[in-house]
Amino acid sequence: MKRFGLGLLFAIGGYVAAAIAGYFLIGLVSSNAHDRDLEAAMTGAFVLGPLGAAAGFIAGLMRGGRKPTDV
Repeated sequence: MKRFGLGLLFAIGGYVAAAIAGYFLIGLVSSNAHDRDLEAAMTGAFVLGPLGAAAGFIAGLMRGGRKPTDV
C-alpha cells in the first residue's frame, strides 16, 4: 500500500511538472500563429501531462521499495 501511495504522489508531481514544462516548450517551438497558447495548453494537459504522470507513477513504485520478506 505504501508503494502504491508513493506512486500516486509521484504521478501527481510528474503530471504537474510535465504539463508546465510542455506548455512552455510548445510555446517556444510552435509555428502556429493563431492559437499558440491554446495548442500549448492542450498539449501540456492532455499529452505531456499524462506521460509525465505515468513516468512519475513508475518512479514512485520503484522508489517505494519492496517489503522485506521473513524467511
